[in-house]
Amino acid sequence: LLSLVAEFCCGFFVILILGNFWFLAVLYLLWLYLDWETPCTGGRRSQWVRNWTIWKYFREYFPIQLIKTSDLNPNHNYLLGFHPHGVLVAGAFGNFCTGPSFKDLFPGLTPYLHIMPIWFGCPFFREYIMSAGMVSASKESVSYVLNNEGGGHASIIVIGGAEESLNAHPGSLTLNILKRKGFIKMALKHGAHLVPVFSFGENELFKQVANPKGSWLRNVQEKLQKIMGFALPLFHARGVFQYSFGLIPYRQPIHTVVGSPIPVKRNLNPTTEEIEQLHELYLEKLRQLFEEHKRNYGIPEHKSLIFE
Repeated sequence: LLSLVAEFCCGFFVILILGNFWFLAVLYLLWLYLDWETPCTGGRRSQWVRNWTIWKYFREYFPIQLIKTSDLNPNHNYLLGFHPHGVLVAGAFGNFCTGPSFKDLFPGLTPYLHIMPIWFGCPFFREYIMSAGMVSASKESVSYVLNNEGGGHASIIVIGGAEESLNAHPGSLTLNILKRKGFIKMALKHGAHLVPVFSFGENELFKQVANPKGSWLRNVQEKLQKIMGFALPLFHARGVFQYSFGLIPYRQPIHTVVGSPIPVKRNLNPTTEEIEQLHELYLEKLRQLFEEHKRNYGIPEHKSLIFE
C-alpha cells in the first residue's frame, strides 16, 4: 500500500519536471535538501491529517482496536516492539498514526512510528507520512525520540521488519526476532522502558503465494529485499464487489494488545551479556502476553509463537 502511494507521488513529481511546472519541482528539490534531516529529528506531525475522517472508516473497516493491559507513566520514555509485521502493518498505522485511541488510553505519551528511511526519499510522500506521525527507523531517529529529558515519548518499532512480511500467511505465528537486538541496545542506552505489543489478526488480512524457506520464490524475494531494502510479498485478498480476488484486505478484526512495561535502567555502554539478558526477558514477556490473550482472539490453545 505504501509502495502504491509512493509511486503515485513520484509519478506526480516526474510530471512536474516534464511539464510546464519544472520550476515547482526545482523549488521542491531545494526544500527537500533543506528539510532532509527532519524525519530523523521527530518529524513534522499534523493533528489535522491524523484526524482525517477517512482514517475513521479505515479503522472501522476491519475493525482495528487498541487494547491496554497496563498504565504507562508519561514521566518515562518507552520503546514499543510491534509484532507481527504482516503485509499491511494495519494495526500499527491505525492505532499509532490515526485517531484518538492511543492518546485516550495513554495520556501524556506521544507515539512515533518508525519506518524504513527509504520512504523519506520519495518526493511529497515523505510529507504525508511525516504528517501522520511516522519518522525514520535509523539509529539517529530512535535516539532523538528516546532522548527526551522529560519523558512522554513512545517509539514504536516493527521488530520483524520487511523480512517478516514474507512470513505473513493466515495463521502464521513466526516472528523474526532472535537476531534482532538493536532495539534492546537502544532501550538500554536511553533507559527507555520496553513494551511488547502483539497485533492479533495482522496476518489474516491477505493470502500470500506459498513461499516456504528454500523455495525459488523465497530465495528471489530475500535477494530483492537485501538489494532494495524492502520485501515484495506476492499477496491477494478481495475485490471491491467480490470476495474471490483483489488487493483490498479482507475484513478481519485486528486487536492490538499493548503489554506491561519492562523497566530498563539507563546504561550507556551495555555489554553483550546485558543485551542478551534483556532480550531473553523481552521474549519471555512477549510470549506471556500472547499466551494470556490468544484465547480471546480465536487462536487455538495448542498454537504458540515461533521465534526465528
